[in-house]
Amino acid sequence: MLDAETSAEIRRLYYAEHWKIGTIAATKGVHPDAVRRALSEPGVRGQNRATRAKITDAFLPLIRETLERYPRLRATRLYQMVCARGYRGSVVQLRRVVRTIRPSHIEAFTVLTALPGESAQADWAGFGRVTIGRAERRLSCFVMTLTPVPKRRSVRPSRAIVNSPVPESIGAMRRAANTALSVSPREQAPNANTTM
Repeated sequence: MLDAETSAEIRRLYYAEHWKIGTIAATKGVHPDAVRRALSEPGVRGQNRATRAKITDAFLPLIRETLERYPRLRATRLYQMVCARGYRGSVVQLRRVVRTIRPSHIEAFTVLTALPGESAQADWAGFGRVTIGRAERRLSCFVMTLTPVPKRRSVRPSRAIVNSPVPESIGAMRRAANTALSVSPREQAPNANTTM
């Protein structure tokens, strides 16, 4: 706990000499939190001070109402509107107020709209490696999916878009890979020495 004389000296250095809290703490040999406590004691300048009315307070209802209707309206346009109603402050003061009042509306996503066949998503899928004869090959699949069309009352999407053939294609590729694995090298290519 600091004595009254040290607390008074800390307040004098902070408010009159404009020293920083860290400088006062280093000079007096106390912790910075002790300096902050001494500055926040009752009776210190800056405590229990009534807040002054701002020049923009009379125009806050108009600013709020306008920003609710037009949230993207610029502060300079609001400045012109309140100046026509008697505002005598600067545009900087008004911008500070508008920054705190403006409703924030940020979209978390972008809505994708496309006509049928206009856009698609393409992906490669890997299914490991396949040995065919003596060669080892990568087994890959190219998948393209059309962007879904929003349902409309008058237009009905075709079955090709609604029922995607991707799972059937992957199953067919797996079956083809299993068939290729079961085929012996003699069955793949006829022997050139064999005569018919």
